[in-house]
Amino acid sequence: MPDRIVILGAGHAAAQAIETLRRRGHAGPIVLVGDEPHLPYQRPPLSKKYLAGTHERSRLLVRQAGYYSEHSIETRLGRRALEIDRRTQRVRLDDGSALAYDALLIATGSRARTLPIPGAELDGVRYLRTMADVDSLRAAMESARRLVIIGGGYIGLEVAATCRKQGLAVTVLEVQDRVMKRVVSKETSATFTAEHVRNGVKILCGVSRLEIAAHSGTRRVRAVLCADGSEHEADIVLIGVGAEAAQELARDAGLEIDDGIVVNRHCRTSDPSIYAAGDCTSHPSVRYGGQVRLESVDNAFEQATTAALSMLGEPAVHDGVPWFWSEQFDLKLTITGLGSGADTVIVRGDPATHCFSVCYLRAGELLAVESINNAKDAIVARKLIAARTRLDPHRLANRTRALPECV
Repeated sequence: MPDRIVILGAGHAAAQAIETLRRRGHAGPIVLVGDEPHLPYQRPPLSKKYLAGTHERSRLLVRQAGYYSEHSIETRLGRRALEIDRRTQRVRLDDGSALAYDALLIATGSRARTLPIPGAELDGVRYLRTMADVDSLRAAMESARRLVIIGGGYIGLEVAATCRKQGLAVTVLEVQDRVMKRVVSKETSATFTAEHVRNGVKILCGVSRLEIAAHSGTRRVRAVLCADGSEHEADIVLIGVGAEAAQELARDAGLEIDDGIVVNRHCRTSDPSIYAAGDCTSHPSVRYGGQVRLESVDNAFEQATTAALSMLGEPAVHDGVPWFWSEQFDLKLTITGLGSGADTVIVRGDPATHCFSVCYLRAGELLAVESINNAKDAIVARKLIAARTRLDPHRLANRTRALPECV
């Protein structure tokens, strides 16, 4: 069993790993290293309540400062890890110090994907991934009237809903032919598009060759230009085109990489002394096949728990059913499982009512369920997917039947 444990990254996974290690009796030193000057905090509220100003900063913390002192956690905040020396089992930080470890957890998460288009470096262009990003965006919103968002995924649409409620004129530009195409069905895309439009958000899909233009003689954004010649005036441009794994430290240390840090079912990397958890990992999925990288708070918590238990020599396996959620205006979307590989898609309920579900099946087995304002289906879906339940498509299409009755 390791004595000294170092955790790189101060997000959800780090906080959960610390809690698990101490709760299961690990009494040795634990050092938490984070490149932000904050203790681990919740990120889902960033694009919603924190951006809207209804959530104070202190409410974002996963655990208050007293927890870390009470449990003898050494924190190195505002420090960046530069190198992992696997031979000497040390991590070198940007202040010149080095931390020895018996076990290392990499929980560096993901970062906003940049968009290499003309004008992306102009003043007024923003990304949203951290508390500092939101603080900057909120300050800019005080004098702004028009926001253009490039990207119609979760982040883009959540920010669109929040900023529209704050009174900004909002335009969303999406390259694909519908919003959230990578993660939801056509029916769900159409429902969210209609709700945004009803609330005054302008959504344009299928745009191409974007360029951000500045006011004459300045470096301040003026508009986003599209290939069709249209111009969309903006005081702020938010780029929300997804995220990528923060995997450089692991890659440079020679660990196996495959769209994330490759871990086994115990969240151990190709080095037996190093574990990884959260958005930065690529893990095997028996249920869905191959390696999977998930950007999910739920996955971060589950993997961190598995990694911590594995460090302590307890038999722990990560094999959870993925779970995601998003809130936009009056719509709450819950996605349970992964729908890729489905051969049958069934809509339960009427999308026009804003209360329906979309079920994904493969050879009758339930793979995933999208639930829109439908808590009943969302709650039971995880159990059915975990049990690899086969459902009757004809019964499933009957919305009067509860999901468990569709076997």
